[in-house]
Amino acid sequence: MSGSTKTMSGLTIGALVVTTAYTVALGSNGWLWFGWVVLGLVTIGMASTRDS
Repeated sequence: MSGSTKTMSGLTIGALVVTTAYTVALGSNGWLWFGWVVLGLVTIGMASTRDS
């Protein structure tokens, strides 16, 4: 994995933690989860294109 892919992976994991904490503390927000899914898909896309 390249440095930028590792950074995106870390950002994705951090966003998951923040989104989960927000959901536990204040209730679910669909837009946050949607944003996290999009971020995750972008990260997966970056990882698959860099590795091939």
